[in-house]
Amino acid sequence: MSSPLTGNWNYPTAIRFGAGRIRELPDACKAVGLKRPLLVTDPGLAKLTMISDAMLALRKAGLEVALFSDVKPNPVASNVDSGVKVLRAGKHDGVIAWGGGSGIDTAKAIAFMAGQTRPMWDFEDIGDWWTRANPVGIYPSVAVPTTAGTGSETGRASVITDEATHTKKVIFHPRMMPSVVIADPELTVGLPPRLTAGTGMDAFIHCLEAYCAPGYHPYAEGIAVEGMRLVKDNLVRAVENGRDLEARSHMLAASQMGSTAFQKGLGAIHSLSHPVGAVLDTHHGLTNAVAMPYVLKFNRPAIDEKIQRLSRWLGLRNPTFDGFMEWTLDFRRRVGIPHSLAELGVKESHLDRFAEMAAVDPTAGGNPVKAGVPEMRKMYEAALAGRL
Repeated sequence: MSSPLTGNWNYPTAIRFGAGRIRELPDACKAVGLKRPLLVTDPGLAKLTMISDAMLALRKAGLEVALFSDVKPNPVASNVDSGVKVLRAGKHDGVIAWGGGSGIDTAKAIAFMAGQTRPMWDFEDIGDWWTRANPVGIYPSVAVPTTAGTGSETGRASVITDEATHTKKVIFHPRMMPSVVIADPELTVGLPPRLTAGTGMDAFIHCLEAYCAPGYHPYAEGIAVEGMRLVKDNLVRAVENGRDLEARSHMLAASQMGSTAFQKGLGAIHSLSHPVGAVLDTHHGLTNAVAMPYVLKFNRPAIDEKIQRLSRWLGLRNPTFDGFMEWTLDFRRRVGIPHSLAELGVKESHLDRFAEMAAVDPTAGGNPVKAGVPEMRKMYEAALAGRL
């Protein structure tokens, strides 16, 4: 490395980025006024020394911290409800959101719902429903990501599954964004290759869909393009050598860039992925990665020129749409992504229901080509068969 990969950023929130910066967690909590934080993470991370070490450091700094880890890989409403009860019972004044997308999404939703009186689904990301929330009732949060994928630490929403309908719903409010992020790539070093690949592809796809979404947002597009370059140059390295801290650092930055960029919009990759994850409990990033080329092909009439520009920026040998597709398929193979949805357990019998769910998913409106139930089903059929 020619220079240390470290910095203090406000883009869009305060980010303390760099190896070893987890040591600043007590200071970050105090900076946002936390005295009795509730640390929210998933059950697997809760058993690791990184959590016990953090709890010890927080207590030594005079903070009365407690732990909550009832979080599913695809978090459900009952996880949020349980966390809110623990927060209120312990008289906690905020949340430390620690983990991958599931842990951080759950923690953000707990902090958001802690002071609300209406049910959570009243704040789904539909129209101006977010204005129903009492902003005074939103507790502060400090986020500590341990994966480089969802970028939930720099996002203004949480994706929570409604168990009654088996649908993923986006809960949104501008003040759901964490006040401070501790982005320490050393915390991502232990992530297994398969999860590194799935989360890394999620970061790439957030950038890609934001870049392709219609509308004028040059800031988001610029961030998205550089985010994709970072993934292109570093994900294979991170998968092949999980201790490559430089690659891990770049991937962590790319993850946050993806969630910053996708305020411009997402699209049908996410629309297809969400029903699969909600019903079959598949990994979100992995499912996105499987769906990606089939949606790209469907969207080609609207994005051909943009993909050519992107290909030139990424330095592809064949800077055309076909060249980008060829590179995409090879890149997926190199990091171990399955080619078809059948390999994730999707069956023909799922498709009618999934297509209906995908067509009304909040991300569908950002797709460059309008896609209703028939179009979603055709993409599912292609992805199920692995047909391009």
